[in-house]
Amino acid sequence: MKNERYNHTYLFAISMISAMGGFLFGYDWVVIGGAKPFYERYFGITDAPAAQGWAMSCALAGCLAGAAISGMLSDRYGRKKLLMLSALLFLVSAAGTGAAHSFNGFIVYRIIGGVGIGLASNLSPMYIAEVTPAHLRGKYVSINQLTLVIGILAAQLFNWWIAEPVPAGAADDFILRSWNGQTGWRVMFWAELAPSVLFLLLLCWLPESPRWLATRQHMDRAWQVLARIGGEAHARRELPAIAQTADTDGGVHWRQLVQPGVSRILVLGVIIAAFQQWCGINVIFNYAEEVFAAAGYGVSDILFNIVITGSVNLVFTLVAMYTVDRWGRRALMLVGAGGLALIYAVMGALYYMHFSGWPLLLLVVLAIACYAMSLAPVTWVVLSEIFPNRLRGGMMAIATLSLWAASFGLTYTFPLLNSALGASGTFWGYGLVCIAGLIFIRRYLPETKGKTLEEIEQEIVPAGKENVKFQM
Repeated sequence: MKNERYNHTYLFAISMISAMGGFLFGYDWVVIGGAKPFYERYFGITDAPAAQGWAMSCALAGCLAGAAISGMLSDRYGRKKLLMLSALLFLVSAAGTGAAHSFNGFIVYRIIGGVGIGLASNLSPMYIAEVTPAHLRGKYVSINQLTLVIGILAAQLFNWWIAEPVPAGAADDFILRSWNGQTGWRVMFWAELAPSVLFLLLLCWLPESPRWLATRQHMDRAWQVLARIGGEAHARRELPAIAQTADTDGGVHWRQLVQPGVSRILVLGVIIAAFQQWCGINVIFNYAEEVFAAAGYGVSDILFNIVITGSVNLVFTLVAMYTVDRWGRRALMLVGAGGLALIYAVMGALYYMHFSGWPLLLLVVLAIACYAMSLAPVTWVVLSEIFPNRLRGGMMAIATLSLWAASFGLTYTFPLLNSALGASGTFWGYGLVCIAGLIFIRRYLPETKGKTLEEIEQEIVPAGKENVKFQM
């Protein structure tokens, strides 16, 4: 590796292109929140809780579908073509959602966008992992999480810039007839058109993943991509190892998922993906109003607090990019699980004792900072690393499906838990989940820092061994 000179400009460029899927994921996921007060009045669903909930969550149905098909299709047709499909779906969704004149049409286009999210959330980090050298992989895969966070902030800022001020106590009919009620909410969705078109155009220049090319026996093309990234010495060292772990016929054998060595890795990925959601931090983003209202904040203060939390999320994602290849994946995951458990314990106590104001805001900020530098980006790094080359697409899809199912469970159950247990009991419950996650990670998650994908595969799924133990 000392004789290899990496083309960092090229590597960064192709990673950023792939990570635009993360940006569109973040934007599409959050933009609906700013449009909500206006499209609800346009479609006449302000007094229809079921329709309101379906409008907010229907994209998740698309996410699950996108994640479910991403593995099979990306293993068959390649990472690049599926990324192009996700870009096209984002484009269609942005145009159609903004142009919708019926509620059913609005729902259809939101689901199409959800399929794009499901594809991008799987493929963008997986592609980056497959093109980056081992000692840089954690930092580069974390770029996808960084662009996701930037996409979230972009949606929040664009919603704020686009919407005209609404007078306090304005009637529904006034809001409906206003520019916001007729056009503003549409522009919020149409603002996604520009990055979607740019993503689609730039993907035409993106090379296919060398590891996917190897599984399809396109060794010459794989060599060219590897040589472009790190020179001939890099290609000479990497390609034989990739070829050794690639499936000989390039096919996807789903029966291999139930083999003892492989199935244990799959279970590890599924649990880690679910834990990233069940740790509870995303309720602060999804239910910011309820979380901050319980802390005594009014509506204007809540909007300002959301900006604070989004900014902290961005800053500590940058911290994760700096530390992931230095501290290691396992160490950061342990810090995240343990740190959140401690913060939730104190937060629950303050809610129980009816504290309000800045102490709770500070704890929320600390929780987001802890999550942003650990579980949020590192989960995607781990998932992109631990699966075998020949089955990575399918196994990554199953893990991503687990993550989105867990996201639905978290989002659906928070109002029920908050109503039954109060804010204190709810966050104490999330703290117990974090303790369980800490124990699981400490016992089963191997450290993958600084190892090639092939070295990781050979260590945790040794050929010919059926009773595999994770290496700690």
